[in-house]
Amino acid sequence: MSEKTRTIKVDYLARVEGEGAMHLKIDNGKLTDVKLKIFEPPRFFEGLLRDRAYTEAPDITARICGICPVAYQMSAVHAMENALGLKVEGQLRALRRLLYCGEWISSHTLHIYMLHAPDFLGYPSAVHMAKDHGAAVERGLQLKKVGGEIMTLLGGREIHPINVRVGGFYRVPTKKELQTLVSPLKKARDAAMETVRWVSGFDFPDFTQDYIFVALQHPQEYPFNEGRLVSSHGLDIAAAQYEDYFEEQHVEHSTALHCVLKDGKKAYHVGPMARYALNFDRLPQHIQDTAKGVGLGKVCRNPFKSIAVRSIEVLYACEEALRIIEDYEVPEAPFVEAAVKAGTGYAATEAPRGLLYHRYKISDKGEIEDANIVPPTSQNQKMIEDDLWQFVPQYIDLPDDKLQWHAEQAIRNYDPCISCSAHFLKLTVDRT
Repeated sequence: MSEKTRTIKVDYLARVEGEGAMHLKIDNGKLTDVKLKIFEPPRFFEGLLRDRAYTEAPDITARICGICPVAYQMSAVHAMENALGLKVEGQLRALRRLLYCGEWISSHTLHIYMLHAPDFLGYPSAVHMAKDHGAAVERGLQLKKVGGEIMTLLGGREIHPINVRVGGFYRVPTKKELQTLVSPLKKARDAAMETVRWVSGFDFPDFTQDYIFVALQHPQEYPFNEGRLVSSHGLDIAAAQYEDYFEEQHVEHSTALHCVLKDGKKAYHVGPMARYALNFDRLPQHIQDTAKGVGLGKVCRNPFKSIAVRSIEVLYACEEALRIIEDYEVPEAPFVEAAVKAGTGYAATEAPRGLLYHRYKISDKGEIEDANIVPPTSQNQKMIEDDLWQFVPQYIDLPDDKLQWHAEQAIRNYDPCISCSAHFLKLTVDRT
């Protein structure tokens, strides 16, 4: 390697879920190659689902991720209900939103405090950070705990919940059981407000992108698991039209598929910043005021400030959880029965990291004939690389270790869940 050529290789990215690597090449002071390498083996979940009963999909898909299993379960049940023509409303629908609140609180808090904040404060890990910021780390742990308590009560357990089923739940909580969450949630709401103030005071790099934001949009609610797919550039479609507008592409350096818009093969951005930009007016007025008060406008295009947007979503999830609990009445039945019929179902929900799409084709016997799952990280992977192409040149004259630090932080802005993304679209088995 000549003095004019620099290659920065990170074999294992730190503080992300799963295993990935980064490769940057600089020739004569110019960035010439960028690769976010995802090398975890493909996990073939779509293949594993084939020939299984449609009722098994929520429990199988929950195993895709230990951090956001609810998103996979909710996407699976909504897609199956779409195929069966089943509509879940009232208190069962509210309980699903409450379960989603728990996951958002838990997952966002983990990222904010344990994975992302060390970047802004100059520490290699949350353990090192805790020596000087012990109170903040403790606050984060307590917030995450409350999210886990919601998931445990509604889901049967925090990791890979077992109480979710097509049509609702196997068991619904009593009013008394939900009331046990009120006091912890009120403390969590205060901690969430403090989190918003804390992270908004970080020193953010001056970097913005003209993103194509894509997220769910609901007429009245900040979106969790229902709504239309919209973009900042005019897209407005039902989940069933997703594959007409988006496509997955194989790239040589990744076991995760890159997802792009079919029109122009463009990268797009999913996640908290996209939800926030496309649904700001769905937030309660006082949360809108809080966001504006800490310097966030109606749209945030600086990916490093995504940590502040995530903190706003934690605050919202705490308040939405309290609202649902206050209004809760025990439903007559824990689930709605469905008559089995052949069909294809589509659904998209908002995982903590962004849009999650599921499609299933089921037979008249209720067996899954085909499945397609598109995780948020595979949708963001090309966008992450585009960020690096635009961001790294600002710091190209820095020593390698400092340049590496900035580049890794740019990746962590997305809270990538690499294990979730390591899917192949199809599994073909020839038997003779």
